[in-house]
Amino acid sequence: MLTSFLGLFSSDMAIDLGTANTLVYVPDQGIVLNEPSVVAFLQDKGALTPYAFGNDAKAMLGRTPSDIKAIRPLKDGVIAEFKGAEEMIKHFINSVHKRSFFARPRVIVCVPYGSTPVERRAIQDAVESAGAREVYLIYEPMAAAIGAGLPVTSATGSMIVDVGGGTTGVGVISLGGIVSAQSIRVGGDIIDENIISYIRKNYSLYIGDSTAEKIKKEIGSALFMASDDDIKHVSVKGRDAVSGIPREIILSEKIIAESITDSIVQIVDAIKLVLEKSPPELSSDIAENGIVLTGGGALLKNLDIVISDATGLQVKKADNPLTCVVMGSGKVLEEFSRFRHVLFQQD
Repeated sequence: MLTSFLGLFSSDMAIDLGTANTLVYVPDQGIVLNEPSVVAFLQDKGALTPYAFGNDAKAMLGRTPSDIKAIRPLKDGVIAEFKGAEEMIKHFINSVHKRSFFARPRVIVCVPYGSTPVERRAIQDAVESAGAREVYLIYEPMAAAIGAGLPVTSATGSMIVDVGGGTTGVGVISLGGIVSAQSIRVGGDIIDENIISYIRKNYSLYIGDSTAEKIKKEIGSALFMASDDDIKHVSVKGRDAVSGIPREIILSEKIIAESITDSIVQIVDAIKLVLEKSPPELSSDIAENGIVLTGGGALLKNLDIVISDATGLQVKKADNPLTCVVMGSGKVLEEFSRFRHVLFQQD
């Protein structure tokens, strides 16, 4: 009875709690929040007080004075700093509900397929502590496949590759379940780290995470193709590793493609492994229907070409790769009875 009463005052929501960004979907409203997964604390006499969230907190990364600490509480798709994650989730839920006193929503949260029970329990606990009435979990490949419009409940094999900020999830889905899957802790963050390490090693220049992300978005490429008529370049500023003085260099697509090769190879290897583990009947479906790319990594230039060349399969990007996971979770929320079996709760 109490649960039904609270439901009258709540807006249920689906949360894509990503390493890089958090998205929130509310039925009949769509995506109502899309902010970086960053929180800043004010340190005062040893106590930490929440100071800023989302975009405001991200602008502080690498720029804070000693009394402000800006962090990304999620790493590799799971919680790395519990208090930060809890405060951030609470803030986002309150933002959606306009700080309604009665807000006790039912929440669906996405988790990486390769996460451990302890990691999944931490996510569930954080969302419950933030004020959720009920918390259900859904694996990211399943949510991405639903969001991409794949026929996940039919007796047809569908293959999804979701390249997120902290992880890449690869899954073959049929009859509403994940038949074979693989999750690797390689995503946008690792690609940024690849770029930082390469520039430090080859140019003796230190750059920050934000600069690496900017480089990736502007000239990032999984494969350099000499046939490209317009090879892009970008100017990069950083701190000289020897003199400590600010310095500027020019980088090209070819250099960035070379810097991230190892991460791209790991993604391709994960895809091949899932294909090898798939039943023959589903393999024939995948050969016919191809692979669908979702997540922010789907926007990396030529990634679809690299995967297609390595597998011999057709590879296509989802229409809205950045929002597939939260849109899929939202659809599950709206059609709860139909998709209830794809959800679970961590003991």
